[in-house]
Amino acid sequence: MRQLLSLCLVAIIVAGPISTPAASAATVKTTTPIQHIVIIFGENQSFDHYFGTYPNALNPAGEPPFTALPNTPTVDGLSTALLTRNPNLNSANGAGAANPFRLDRSQAYTQDMSHDYTPEQQAFDGGAMDLFPLNTGSAGPPPNQLGKQPVLTTGLVMGYYDGNSTTALWNYAQHFAMSDNSYSSDFGPSTVGAINLISGQTNGVVKYTGGTGAYIGDGNGGLTVIGDPDPYGDVCSGSETAQMGGQNIGDLLNAAGITWGWFGGGFNLGTVNSNGTTGCNRSSSSPIVTGGPQNDYVPHHTPFQYYASTSNPTHARPKSLQTIGFSGDAANHDYDVNDFFNAVSAGNFPAVSFLKAIAIQDAHPGNSDPLDEQQFVVKVANFLQGLPSWSSTALIVLYDDSDGWYDHQLGTIVNGSNTTADALTGPGNCGSGANALPGINPATLHAQGRCGYGPRQPLLVISPWAQHNFVDHSVTDQSSVIRFIEDNWLGSQRIGQGSYDGVADSISSLFDFNQTISTTPYILNPSTGEPEN
Repeated sequence: MRQLLSLCLVAIIVAGPISTPAASAATVKTTTPIQHIVIIFGENQSFDHYFGTYPNALNPAGEPPFTALPNTPTVDGLSTALLTRNPNLNSANGAGAANPFRLDRSQAYTQDMSHDYTPEQQAFDGGAMDLFPLNTGSAGPPPNQLGKQPVLTTGLVMGYYDGNSTTALWNYAQHFAMSDNSYSSDFGPSTVGAINLISGQTNGVVKYTGGTGAYIGDGNGGLTVIGDPDPYGDVCSGSETAQMGGQNIGDLLNAAGITWGWFGGGFNLGTVNSNGTTGCNRSSSSPIVTGGPQNDYVPHHTPFQYYASTSNPTHARPKSLQTIGFSGDAANHDYDVNDFFNAVSAGNFPAVSFLKAIAIQDAHPGNSDPLDEQQFVVKVANFLQGLPSWSSTALIVLYDDSDGWYDHQLGTIVNGSNTTADALTGPGNCGSGANALPGINPATLHAQGRCGYGPRQPLLVISPWAQHNFVDHSVTDQSSVIRFIEDNWLGSQRIGQGSYDGVADSISSLFDFNQTISTTPYILNPSTGEPEN
């Protein structure tokens, strides 16, 4: 019966009135060969946590082996000194004082670390990078299976994976391009990173409900988001919500007539899962590692819902598969992740697509893990490589925040802040707030509460046009993705109003648009991450 209901829902969408689009992605002029960009926005990983020992994996028996290709470049990762004489052996960390240590596949599911705006800055300790267990560490799970690892203390924050667990991502890095110098735009948790991904601007709360713990004063009577409020008006949101003013990249794409969409796990409230759950509490259990069911949809992971111009507060369904990505539809560019696969399979491939997995596959510790994340990333990459449009497509993988996991690299302070929540360069300080970027209100010349760049995170580009087996060292941040979109589709138009896109470098250095490309698919096994061809 539930399967029949799901089929009926799909049939209703397909059979609905089909509009005649004014333009398609293939007819829109771009400045590069990329006609379609797909962004997988994962959760809560630092660079060292996923790539600290790249390209060297331990390769123990029973785990998928990883052997680097000849001439694989090195990364700014965990040196011998950092592995054996790490500054986080600092006695101030107490029982959690630890060197970095390897987590194996049986330890893929871990506790969530602390990743709030202030504790992350405190962990950085003015650039000494030596107070992670004290400020962002949480004790296990996983169990202390190997007997020598500090997983049952806050020293768990020093754990890292290698290519035997993050196998697919390491293999994609081998055959395409990755960065070892990309950062969160600001310090702070998921909402901060999600909003920066689409607007580069966390200042400008225009409505809110609940307390003010998720915000800090911007210095001119306004508020900047530093916490995790849910989107204002979303039927699935909790009691603490926010609505943002200003523009986001969706507004710019709409004005230019470019098709786009946010495709989020669990967004279709009419879907009934096999366990009988539906609506806002529709849930899934991991077939691999994660224990217990998790709600598929997470409101504060859905950034376009924070803006009145691009929100779909009732989760209204699109009129048809052919209207997905176009303006004027009730869904207003906010869809379920399954709508992406269905629309593209039906021949409607938006120019810009943001993808968020269901919670058990979004990589967030505590509700997901690298092995479940791999299932989703590989599914998307294999799907895209089977399309005729693969030759004009780029898949980007990046993350919303670091989860507080240890990373040894301090980024450049491109935007200072002086508030009671800041602590990077001293109590109440993140460099000079007098030089902070503006807020959305013209009167807010230097909007406080946006200390950045924050923690370093993984960034990969998977595309025929990506440089091959390449590590990019240029400085990028979350807003670098929207800068590439602006340069490629919008004639280098910027969001403005203090957005990071005005100071960010593009991700263009991870591509080589002068090369002769091969479109031979590089297909991986979603369970092991190993090549299948």
